[in-house]
Amino acid sequence: MASVHESLYFNPMMTNGVVHANVFGIKDWVTPYKMALLVLLSELGRAGSLLLPLLQAFSNPSDPMILCRCPPQGPDMPLSRLRKAIEESCPHLASSVHIRLKLMAEGELKDMEQFFDDLSDSFSGTEPEVHKTSVVGLFLRHMILAYNKLSFSQVYKLYTALQQYFQNDEKKSGIDENDMELTNTEEQEGKMEKEELDVPLREEEVSCSGPLSQKQAEYFLSQQASLLKNDETKALTPASLQKELNNLLKFNPDFAEAHYLSYLNSLRVQDVFSSTHSLLHYFDRLILTGAESKSNGDEGYGRSLRYAALNLAALHCRFGHYQQAELALQEAIRIAQESNDHVCLQHCLSWLYILEQKIFDSCVLLEHSVNKSLHFGLPYLASLGIQSLVQRRAFAGKAANKLMDALKDSDLLHWKHSLSELIDISIAQKTAIWRLYGRSTMALQQAQTLLSMNSLEAVNVGVQQNNTESFAVVLCHLAELHAEQGYFAAASEILKHLKERFPPNSQHAQLWMLFDQKIQFERAMNDGRYHIADSLVAGITALSSIEGVYRKAIVLKAQNQMSEAHKLLQKLLIHCQKIKNTEMVISVLLSIAELYWRSSCHTIALPVLLQALALSREYSLQYLASETVLNLAFSQLILGIPEQALNILHMAIEPVLAHGAVLDKGCAMFLVAKCQVASAASYAQQKKIEALESAILNLNEAKTYFAKVDCKEQLRDVLYFQARLFHTLGKTQERNKCAMLFRQLHQELPAHGVPLINAFK
Repeated sequence: MASVHESLYFNPMMTNGVVHANVFGIKDWVTPYKMALLVLLSELGRAGSLLLPLLQAFSNPSDPMILCRCPPQGPDMPLSRLRKAIEESCPHLASSVHIRLKLMAEGELKDMEQFFDDLSDSFSGTEPEVHKTSVVGLFLRHMILAYNKLSFSQVYKLYTALQQYFQNDEKKSGIDENDMELTNTEEQEGKMEKEELDVPLREEEVSCSGPLSQKQAEYFLSQQASLLKNDETKALTPASLQKELNNLLKFNPDFAEAHYLSYLNSLRVQDVFSSTHSLLHYFDRLILTGAESKSNGDEGYGRSLRYAALNLAALHCRFGHYQQAELALQEAIRIAQESNDHVCLQHCLSWLYILEQKIFDSCVLLEHSVNKSLHFGLPYLASLGIQSLVQRRAFAGKAANKLMDALKDSDLLHWKHSLSELIDISIAQKTAIWRLYGRSTMALQQAQTLLSMNSLEAVNVGVQQNNTESFAVVLCHLAELHAEQGYFAAASEILKHLKERFPPNSQHAQLWMLFDQKIQFERAMNDGRYHIADSLVAGITALSSIEGVYRKAIVLKAQNQMSEAHKLLQKLLIHCQKIKNTEMVISVLLSIAELYWRSSCHTIALPVLLQALALSREYSLQYLASETVLNLAFSQLILGIPEQALNILHMAIEPVLAHGAVLDKGCAMFLVAKCQVASAASYAQQKKIEALESAILNLNEAKTYFAKVDCKEQLRDVLYFQARLFHTLGKTQERNKCAMLFRQLHQELPAHGVPLINAFK
């Protein structure tokens, strides 16, 4: 959509290079591009295969027919691109279409006049080639009617525009042929043609097209809005899209839909000023043009006002301006109550809950909203309310079976009303809940279910509905699950796919950015590269302040800066208790207990661990409860009661081995071996030997786990422990082998700084 003044295309609303203000008043006009499509239709009719394939092409968006790739309602495209599309879909017609266009462009004006007269004959006869009310028939009739309304001077301008359109293609073809002779790029050409045909709308294509009719403008806006929702990577970049929208609004400032798309585009780059400006302009233009009044009678004006206030409240809430959002929401509620608009009131009630939960924890408003939404027949709003309730109750520690039953009821609404987007959200919610409860196997199953479902649901040509937030959440969990099991190459591939699907400027990119930083941080910590881990803390903090502070404390703890780490963890603990982030509270308590161990304050660590255990059991966080029990067992080992430690280990080790990360599995097996060795001190000689051999086997398993995640520091400790055990059993060769491997790692890694027994992980 370049400037109309620079366009070579014919525009019936242009007089002396000036476009009238009502440029979108005409729904459609004839352009050289549309004449090329008319020639294609005519040639298809001559070939005797017009009706069936064309109807299929227009009715099935995923069909690779030519008119799906080059739709008449889309922006005009260069003839070279149109020819490539014809050669791909209808190779037997490509030459005949080109020849006929050439004869018309190089012939006389009467040839074009005769062409349109022949088109009218398509509807004549008892069995016409095209039915008048078919999609193809309507397009032909629109073009014939638009052509017949042209004056003689306008017909001549159209003819000269057709000549220029064809000559530009001839010049470009000549340049391409010379380039082909100089360079052998046949494979690249085929690859580029396929890519050009698959992409819905490219920036260079838009920039070279002529002025848009009303239908073309509406098609462009609807296409870009659909791409922003389903596949943002295929939409124009924020800067390019805003440039095209500004060009549209320059000739028609009252085009309300363009203002709304500008609002969505500003949200992509988190531009609060531009998004607010565009949203207000959208509702202003909607009222001024009378679009709402036409469809809703006298109620249209008030309807626009209350929904404008509601959307403004949602916008402020999105950017964290809760006070402004509350004021706008109160205005929307007041207008909706005056108009007795129950639908708007239910949306206001949902947003009121979102604002209220920032102040106090209550689900009363949400439960009321769900009941009212079901009463007024609003399944979409009711389902979102149910899923919000499930999320809140998951954080409150409700049993998983009750939450899944509630989500099952929500899924019934989705399938009944074909709410495919909410089906995706529900599955992503289940994935996150199973991750919260520490059931990685179930989370993996739900993630794979969503990926399989989305891969089957096509939205448009070359567009898959897999660029939504649900898809991003599931893929992030999948990457983290693979990284926890030591499959770092697979996790990198998933993150690479996420980066392609959600570029850094997209609205959901922060999700994979955070998970990517966290995975890199864990790898650096496992490898003992604390300086690299410390450098990643800044990036994590920028995306999540709580995660960043927690990982800064972990780095300080690993670097034996105990007092600084303790101060940081205490501040984080108070903050997380205030915002009721129970999962992080438990993790912080476990880190504080480890600080007490390293400071030889073993008795002080016990109350902290018991507090963490009580919280994890109260909120049904099974995996964190198991990890807390392992820490308690380690405390008992330090306090000299290894038999009791072994007893409680049997309760906690099964969930860790079934659902835990590889590092946690290795630490658990290492702890079992330590407890076995400590317990064997009071055994008889034969039983002691059996216990030590069993401990060596457990150490071998722990060593396998640590090697999988490249945790060299833990490997060094395991090798040291094995060497001591082999020495006790008199196995000199095995002892020397372990001692050699230990020495290699010990020279590579810095000294631990604390006794080996004082570290659980």
